[in-house]
Amino acid sequence: MTPDSSSPHGADYLPGPIARVDRLLVPIENAANFVAAFFIFLLMVLGVAQIVLRSVFDYPLLGYIDMVELSMAGMAFLGAAYTQRMGAHIRMELIVGSLRGRALWLAEILGTLVGLVIVGILIKFSWDHFLRAYQIGDTTIDAELPIWPSKLVVPLAFGFWFLRLALQLAGQISLFIDPTRRPEGVIVARDAAETARDAAHEMLDRESGKSASGRKEP
Repeated sequence: MTPDSSSPHGADYLPGPIARVDRLLVPIENAANFVAAFFIFLLMVLGVAQIVLRSVFDYPLLGYIDMVELSMAGMAFLGAAYTQRMGAHIRMELIVGSLRGRALWLAEILGTLVGLVIVGILIKFSWDHFLRAYQIGDTTIDAELPIWPSKLVVPLAFGFWFLRLALQLAGQISLFIDPTRRPEGVIVARDAAETARDAAHEMLDRESGKSASGRKEP
């Protein structure tokens, strides 16, 4: 996650190669996350249509179960890279949260390397599954919809995730070499006290806004 220009070094800051690659990846990840959200919205629309058609007209939507199954890949995986960029994946920070400096970035490097290996393996096997489904013309059982487009989504989504992890690894290595550098392409962890303090300030600001809007003019 690239810090904004409001940091102390913002005035003289020139984006490095990591920040430039980060800016290239961001719109791709945003688009993939939008597609995942669209799949969720489409599934809601299909669900409503299925209920109305079955209940009112006694005519269920053909292939509804198949379409739900095929949309699951997009909903589950297309937002992974976006979530990684935002630091929203579940992380165990009991130990990492207490580290500072090179020790922190070394721990982040090790964790990212493990993630790269796992995601790389998933890319390989999910691509093999896509090729097999494409070559044999695999379809769903009920409506006989082609399965390979749904299976292609999985290695593509994991590919975006792999690129995000690789970029974060480059940023972490850079900070391990020189912890005083401006963070680029990495997740800047915040401790529980900072999160709670920001949440409290947000709540107070919201309450004060409500009080000001509800106050009558004399």
